[in-house]
Amino acid sequence: MITVHGIPNCDTVKKARAWLTDHGVEHRFHDFKKQGVPEADLDIWLAAAGWETLVNRKGTTWRQLDDAVRASVVDTASARALLLAHPSAIKRPVVQWADGITVGFDAAAWQARL
Repeated sequence: MITVHGIPNCDTVKKARAWLTDHGVEHRFHDFKKQGVPEADLDIWLAAAGWETLVNRKGTTWRQLDDAVRASVVDTASARALLLAHPSAIKRPVVQWADGITVGFDAAAWQARL
């Protein structure tokens, strides 16, 4: 089963979920706000995609952080701590496919997976 991780009011997550539904792809949704960030999964995502990919530096959450907090995110360990404390700082959606993960929404890449 494909799992889409994110927050429900994120426009990119909405597009991704709609795309999957429109293409008849069964999936479940994991809401960071209600269910939290699964730590074991986060470790897998960090290993697979890298912390630089997972930290959403363009989002509102990142921009609202203190300069010192933003400057302290320099490696996997510091990114992990930030992402657990501020799940909205994770680039979305994170999708767990049968053969790995993707971060963000790319319709062409997803179509190639199907």
